[in-house]
Amino acid sequence: MEFRVLSYFMAVAREKNISKAAKSLHLSQPTLSKQLKGLENELGVVLFERGNREIKLTDDGIFLYNQGKNILSLVDKTTSNLKQGKELTGDLYIGAGETRVMKLIAHTLKKLLQNHPAIKLHFYSGNADDVMDKLNNGVLDFGIVINPTDKRLYHSIVLPEKDRWGLLIHKLHALSQKKKILSDDLIDHPLFVSRQSLVDDQITEWLGGNNDYLSIVGNYNLLYNASLMVEAEIGSALCLEGILQDSSTLKFIPLYPNLYSSLSVIWKKDHPLSSVAQSFLEELKNRNDS
Repeated sequence: MEFRVLSYFMAVAREKNISKAAKSLHLSQPTLSKQLKGLENELGVVLFERGNREIKLTDDGIFLYNQGKNILSLVDKTTSNLKQGKELTGDLYIGAGETRVMKLIAHTLKKLLQNHPAIKLHFYSGNADDVMDKLNNGVLDFGIVINPTDKRLYHSIVLPEKDRWGLLIHKLHALSQKKKILSDDLIDHPLFVSRQSLVDDQITEWLGGNNDYLSIVGNYNLLYNASLMVEAEIGSALCLEGILQDSSTLKFIPLYPNLYSSLSVIWKKDHPLSSVAQSFLEELKNRNDS
């Protein structure tokens, strides 16, 4: 399968119309249709359900579209980082969850861009499971994840700052008057929790190994949407401090005993880094050592 033909397929999938896609690609409609048919024959699958006004992806088409985004992103990233002259140019791809530690990364990137202003930055937001999946697929250069990390698969640098866990709660709730949240306060209290495997382990350990009495009404990937559920008084959210500021309706209360999460920058072992990625790593190590 040629990258050129894959890009044709992606354009049609986005436009949902061969005529519009052909126009955006500066191709004739018959030429584009022929290329798509050749792709289906090569793969031995049907990628589109063709209708009168628009076309829809089959299950195989959806799979190829999702994989194609990663494939073409990786191609663009590789091409960009290889096309370097005397000045350091290229792209840096970083994935992270919601954390105040990103401020440290921001200062590191600021210094990097001061020295190499032609570098372009790309960020992906998601929980650790999402970030590690994209890291494994080569789409990201670095991930920022909650410890512990898998030392078998990744190199890592532990960051000096930590995040504190607590409860994001509606100010009208009785618990909002407390200064600290104890494990007993969570009994039968409707909760939204992070959709992340290692977080489950941390919370379970803080609870003394027993989370059977938790009333989990939902989970979240990023906190903003969960905060809207808290505002609607559906439940409260176990989360990290500082991601959302206290508002007229919401309040963050830390857990007690205190529960902290350290974070690491990770990158895949046996995966060569681009010059841009190596420069970021050097800058991060210098800041971490200072």
